[in-house]
Amino acid sequence: MLNSFNSRILMTIIFLSATTVNASPIVKIDGSSTVFPITEAIAEDFQKATHGSIHVTVGISGTDGGFRKLCQNEIDIVNASRPITHLEMEVCKKEGVQYIEMPIAFDALTVAINPKNTWSKTITVDELKKIWEPEAQGKINNWNQINSAWPDKKIHLYGAGADSGTFDYFTEAIVGKAKSGRGDFSASEDAYVLVQGVAGDQYALGFFGFAYYSENSQKVNAVGVDSGKGAVFPSAATVENGSYQPLSRPLFIYVRAKSTNKPEVKEFVHFYMKNARELVAKVKYFPLSKEVYNLNREHFNKRKVGTVFKDRVINIKLEEILILESNL
Repeated sequence: MLNSFNSRILMTIIFLSATTVNASPIVKIDGSSTVFPITEAIAEDFQKATHGSIHVTVGISGTDGGFRKLCQNEIDIVNASRPITHLEMEVCKKEGVQYIEMPIAFDALTVAINPKNTWSKTITVDELKKIWEPEAQGKINNWNQINSAWPDKKIHLYGAGADSGTFDYFTEAIVGKAKSGRGDFSASEDAYVLVQGVAGDQYALGFFGFAYYSENSQKVNAVGVDSGKGAVFPSAATVENGSYQPLSRPLFIYVRAKSTNKPEVKEFVHFYMKNARELVAKVKYFPLSKEVYNLNREHFNKRKVGTVFKDRVINIKLEEILILESNL
């Protein structure tokens, strides 16, 4: 039996392909599995609204993979769970590829445990670092090595794969350097696989986007993260008030500048920004203000390329997004 995540992907592919006859125009999207539920929902509604006259493909190759395809002129839009990196900027520049950056939601990157775990309902950032830093590999194996009050049982770790923007963000926020983490954990680009791993293992600990936790909150528990001011659990309220740090993060799409000349991409992007607030909330992420989505449309129409985030992403708050984007 297919799990719900893979079922949705399959149904999306079937749905988005079923009406594709006689070489319909195509909008090509790839990248983050975290952003996938948002863009999937947009694509389905867009397909219905346009009566199948425009075909949308939504792949999952991770944020890294999405940017590689963008810089190689293979796709129109990247789903990204982090901002574009300096290296990716250089690769795109070398290939003559420009892009329009559009923040589309906030995520509360969720640390999750099995419901039978009664000892680590809260965890400090320092404890998370002790678990996930590169030096922990082969040395930090049991729960009681993190906290002496915790059981002398092997800790089983689940996390996003190395091509994932979620892995990049988590390691930067917790360890202090993107992509710097231990390698001996169960990794997957499919967040549902991670959910299933934690749900089936009392001694598991994992991390994935809030939407996947919310959809499976009967199977896994969220951990309260303490960054020095007491444990805070992921929720709409803690994202909005800025207290869920450092694991509250913006999510993006990046549109290839040359694709703005394609009528089907223009129609899709405008539909995306018009309906984002409703559909972001529907898939259990946290929408931005109407002003941000309107600004995204303005940047698209004026073809304002580049990024305002650069090294500014950890601990950015919801209300800062409009200020940053206004300065592009």
